[in-house]
Amino acid sequence: MEEKIQTKKRRAAITSVAHWVPDEVLDNNYFASYLDTSDEWIVTRTGIKERRILRNGATSDLGYNAAKLALERRGMSPNDIQLIICCTVTPDMPFPPTACIIQDKLGAKKCWGFDINAACSGFLFGLETARNFIESGNYDRVLLIGADKMSSISNYQDRNTCILFGDAGGAVVVEATEDGTGILDSYLRVDGTGKEFLYMKGGGSLNPATEETVRKGWHYIYQDGKTVFKRAVVDMAESSALMMERNGLSSEDIAYLVPHQANLRILEAARERMGLEKDKVMVNIDRYGNTTAATIPMCMSEWWAAGKVKKGDNLVLSSFGAGYTWGAILLRWAY
Repeated sequence: MEEKIQTKKRRAAITSVAHWVPDEVLDNNYFASYLDTSDEWIVTRTGIKERRILRNGATSDLGYNAAKLALERRGMSPNDIQLIICCTVTPDMPFPPTACIIQDKLGAKKCWGFDINAACSGFLFGLETARNFIESGNYDRVLLIGADKMSSISNYQDRNTCILFGDAGGAVVVEATEDGTGILDSYLRVDGTGKEFLYMKGGGSLNPATEETVRKGWHYIYQDGKTVFKRAVVDMAESSALMMERNGLSSEDIAYLVPHQANLRILEAARERMGLEKDKVMVNIDRYGNTTAATIPMCMSEWWAAGKVKKGDNLVLSSFGAGYTWGAILLRWAY
């Protein structure tokens, strides 16, 4: 009888992870010193106690430092990388892409790259993009970065938004694998009707920068918090649960939920929808706030460094952001 040939499935796996944050800390008492707010008010509504701020530098510095460490942890040279994807809503400049600036800082001479703007879902959209490059067979090593200097677009006189955000960078190396680890499933969506609830009005082709746009504060984040919160609770929870349902997994099969760190109450809703215990949810919003595209790789980096994640663990990554953009990815940890 002719022997059947077993072919292994090529998947994209995270093989290294790192993050970098600036030294300066802004705690809630800083805002309470000049705004009508308090530490209790902020913690109760968001779960945030402090965040990091980069005074001198740009998003590329945040991304570069995280990427450099991720490559070092993998024992890779920058020239081993074939593609750089930078996920950000705060590029150093409208162009060139921040990926190009990071490429130059790293000295990665044998790659190409580009930016992705999907707001707080940027890292997930970037990971799915890297996955498809890897699974195509045309690429073996992708450097994926999520970095944002949110302080550069935050109005520090608006108590409803400035308390939420911090500056940080996270990075992962994504490589081809055939050992059963890697990305197993994904569900990503956008809904443009959300454009009126979370945006930065000025600076684009619709409203180019002028004295008037600056005077009106159009270069800062605007958010209709209640509307965004209600939608985020539903979409993050449902997309996270979908990864379990579609793959026949129970709460016992999931090692960790890795949610975008937007609001502690949103994280709790996703946890409850999945039937997970609290210790199965990665949470660091209390120390860093919302760092947009950096939150998910930052969580994975901290938990990996603490020895809490091991090869073969099932992780569900979940996010929701402006656009609206949202979704979830199921992956099996590779190292």
